Amino acid sequence: MTGQKIGFAGVGRMGAPMVRRLLEAGYEVTVFDPNAEAVSSLQERGARAALTPAELAKNSDIIFLSLPTPDIVEQVIGGENGMIEAGGERIVVDLSTTGPSVAQKMAAMLSSVGMLPVDCPVSGGVAGAERGTLALMAACANDVLPRIRPVLENLGTLTHVGEQVGMAQMLKVLNNIISVTSLAICSEALVAGVKAGLDPQIMMDVINAGSGRTNATTDKIPKYVLTRQFDFGFALGLSAKDLRLCIEETAKLGAPMAVGGAVRQMVDAAVEHLGPAADLTEIIRPLEQQAGVEVSGDRKER
Repeated sequence: MTGQKIGFAGVGRMGAPMVRRLLEAGYEVTVFDPNAEAVSSLQERGARAALTPAELAKNSDIIFLSLPTPDIVEQVIGGENGMIEAGGERIVVDLSTTGPSVAQKMAAMLSSVGMLPVDCPVSGGVAGAERGTLALMAACANDVLPRIRPVLENLGTLTHVGEQVGMAQMLKVLNNIISVTSLAICSEALVAGVKAGLDPQIMMDVINAGSGRTNATTDKIPKYVLTRQFDFGFALGLSAKDLRLCIEETAKLGAPMAVGGAVRQMVDAAVEHLGPAADLTEIIRPLEQQAGVEVSGDRKER
């Protein structure tokens, strides 16, 4: 058992596998989540449970947050029975995607009670969380980094992007809009290709051997679209939230985001059509319906 006591708020599809990895590494981990079933599953593996965020923080040296929305992050940190009630020189590492503005607001709140904020969103999805291959981007004081690095290296590869909280969030929302834009345009191209009579498997083979190769063509489309499984593990509604954050932050900077804005409209339309709980890879479904085709291993005209 390692000396540092770890707290973890949010043990959903991303948080749970990260907690499992920390338990396997020998850390004492206490978890908080309103989902009793998710907490119970981790208790069976050796985790402890806290009834409130305040209790979680009081029993931890380093507290991680892996939460779905900025509002929930604010509630867990500063709401009733929130983490700030613990105070003291505890490190709070927010792995969520909240955008720079919320990260800075939360950092000020934590700092006011002596807690040490770390802005550290992650990229790599559920598979990366399970394998410990996440890309972790951290913005925090230089002297805090050595205290969290040994823990975070159980989850993936850590890059320190700067000392100013919000810098990592900015990088994360930019990364997300690049990723979703790639999936969106690849989905349009596949639908057009199938409508023109091309075999989508052959399309992927050629594209992946050429200059059009992306994570969407090597991973998301072959595994989750062509198989019609649509279980990548990230909800359309959360993607819409991430794109909104990116568009809002770049607008504040006065930086152009014309393509990103178009992709946001496309994702918002898919959410309206399919619902926020639909998988991100289902973004192709409304396009298929418009074109009258289905993109799968075998070309099908409807």
